Amino acid sequence: MTALFINTSLQKRSDDSHTQVLLTAAGDLMAGQGVAVEHLHLLDHQVPPGIYPDMREHGWDRDDWPDLLWPKLREADILVIGTPLWLGEESSVCRILIERLYAMSGMLNDKGQSIYYGKVGGCVITGNEDGIKHTAMTLSFALNHLGYTIPPQADCGWIGEAGPGPSFGDPLPQGGRVGFDNDFTRRNTTIMCWNLMHLARMLKPGIPAQGNDRTAFKSGERFGFRLPGDDT
Repeated sequence: MTALFINTSLQKRSDDSHTQVLLTAAGDLMAGQGVAVEHLHLLDHQVPPGIYPDMREHGWDRDDWPDLLWPKLREADILVIGTPLWLGEESSVCRILIERLYAMSGMLNDKGQSIYYGKVGGCVITGNEDGIKHTAMTLSFALNHLGYTIPPQADCGWIGEAGPGPSFGDPLPQGGRVGFDNDFTRRNTTIMCWNLMHLARMLKPGIPAQGNDRTAFKSGERFGFRLPGDDT
């Protein structure tokens, strides 16, 4: 199995990102179980906002999405999106990722299903303000709507005390690092990783195509759906 971890931090360097610290821990857990893990920092690439597969066809001089990033996403069995919280929401970079995932949602697999069918998704969220569950809800819905399958408890995160303060992974004066002793974060990260792996293995053969083949709908097949008084 393959897993792609995408960091949508606003930091220009992934190794300066608090979100990357937790993403790395989750990735290491999966790698220890034989999953081929790759980490990607979106700001290391030129990915314009937009809802088209290639934004070079819509006025942008450069777009790394279609040639460099999309092939990795297309092949990954597991997608984990990492984002910091800003004013209780995911980052603007994260929204660009969702837009570009949406841009490919018209593509179909060999069963006539969304290209994302058979793949699973989760999210990692860090910050020092509220918003983990709200942001997890937003990202999980977006992925599910596009065709990803979301396993139970497919999110994890860490937030400190409300207001300005240290972020996840910051060094502590007395030694250790902020958040590393948080049982809630450690437990949820572990459960998320295992549930993603379990479901990805289950979905390796794919999802049955009966009733969700888009090409069949185009040909007029209805799979049993009728409205009252509909005789056609």
